[in-house]
Amino acid sequence: MRRQIAIIGDNFMLPDVFEEKLIESIGPDHYIRKQQDNWPDEDLEHGYAVKGMDGLKEYFGNADEVVDFVGNAEIFITHLAPMSRAMFEQLPNLKMLAVSRGGPVSIDMNAAKDHGVMVVNTPGRNASAVAEFTIGAILAESRNIRSGHEALRQGVYRGDLYRADNAGRELNEMTVGVIGYGKVGVLLVKLLKAFGCRILVNDPYVQLSSEDVKEGIEMVSFEEILQQSDVLSLHPRVTEETKGMMNAEAFAKMKSNSIFVNTARGPLCDYDALYEALTTGQIGQAMLETFAVEPPPKDWQLLKLPNVTLTPHIAGASMRTVTYAAEQAAEDVRRYIAGEPQKNQCI
Repeated sequence: MRRQIAIIGDNFMLPDVFEEKLIESIGPDHYIRKQQDNWPDEDLEHGYAVKGMDGLKEYFGNADEVVDFVGNAEIFITHLAPMSRAMFEQLPNLKMLAVSRGGPVSIDMNAAKDHGVMVVNTPGRNASAVAEFTIGAILAESRNIRSGHEALRQGVYRGDLYRADNAGRELNEMTVGVIGYGKVGVLLVKLLKAFGCRILVNDPYVQLSSEDVKEGIEMVSFEEILQQSDVLSLHPRVTEETKGMMNAEAFAKMKSNSIFVNTARGPLCDYDALYEALTTGQIGQAMLETFAVEPPPKDWQLLKLPNVTLTPHIAGASMRTVTYAAEQAAEDVRRYIAGEPQKNQCI
């Protein structure tokens, strides 16, 4: 039976890659139509700011245009397209929705359930990319890569970075703390092992594997990881429990020369408290990939500090993220067509 399948990708999650992986999984004998949106060259929308899109956190695309494009399709694969309750009501033939993100934040999940639409996502699609990026972030700070680069850009040759009191630290002499031991945290620890550093983990909802214990990984309390880490890297999900977990009290417990790294999510950190910690010497340096508001205001105080590296939320931006997410979505479409249980079903 030939299925109607609609694909909306963008300039990151390319619709051609979705189609390629889909055909590899289910063959070419289906009606496939695709569209490429202009994200990230244009900004996302937020549901709270658009009438009728309440409950959707971030998305890209006009609701009426998405409905017109999906039309009679039974299967819809997308990265950022919105699906509100009103949109589900206009798409009675839709039975399966694959969202190539770690969480279906652009979808009204209650409406999907009410309309009998199966939703799948692609958890861990960028875990490897973020873990690798975090290693780079740590090295940029610990080995003076950022500070040496910025000085050269300004015509200053920082020979003083070879002074003993300015020289960088090697990971093999440091203690690295990893908060959150999900997919990214596990992969980060795997990479860190090769550097020979002492590795601490804090996550009250997981246990270390026997292999981790054998290799010297230590599970410690939140207070212990703050106090003992030379580098502290954040990787938990954003929940009511973790929002603002890195606050003034937390920074006050860290080492004065420690490096704080956030490649996870902005709401995990109180950035006013971080600014205070960085300017008063409570901690030494920071590398920030995510922010409370994105993009941050041009006059944001953390942009002006010399002991901070900042990047524009690009840790997950790798081509492998694209192909892996497309492969996951395609596999669940194959399972749907074959009548098999979904691998990554949300509802």
